[in-house]
Amino acid sequence: MQGPAAFEGEWQITREIEDRTGGPAGRFPGTGRFTGTGRFTPAPGGLAYAEAGELALGPTVMRATRAYRWVFTAEGVEVLFSDGRPFHAFRWDATAAEHLCGADLYSVRYDFSAWPEWTAAWDVTGPRKDYTLRTLWRRG
Repeated sequence: MQGPAAFEGEWQITREIEDRTGGPAGRFPGTGRFTGTGRFTPAPGGLAYAEAGELALGPTVMRATRAYRWVFTAEGVEVLFSDGRPFHAFRWDATAAEHLCGADLYSVRYDFSAWPEWTAAWDVTGPRKDYTLRTLWRRG
């Protein structure tokens, strides 16, 4: 499971969102849900990751996308934004990582123990942010 070939291909994604602030200006309820697909494809130095689906925040449903690059090392993975800027890195033996963005702290813990299903749990805190994202990937 530790190499790029294990991740390559399509995945079904469900993401639960728990926003303890009520979202921007309190417009959203405390929960949301993203459902869609993610795909890892070969790219120089690793894999390109792209996901697309629907994000439901209360009565508002919108199309959502995101993209990253995963660079595999002997110890783990370096995750980059799609433009190549560093996002975070994790080791296979210590799957937690952090990313500081201004005053906001993004903390993640990956769990590969139920492979080929896997999860990522993000806790985001900052002056105007306080939410958790829990994502499950299953083979498509």
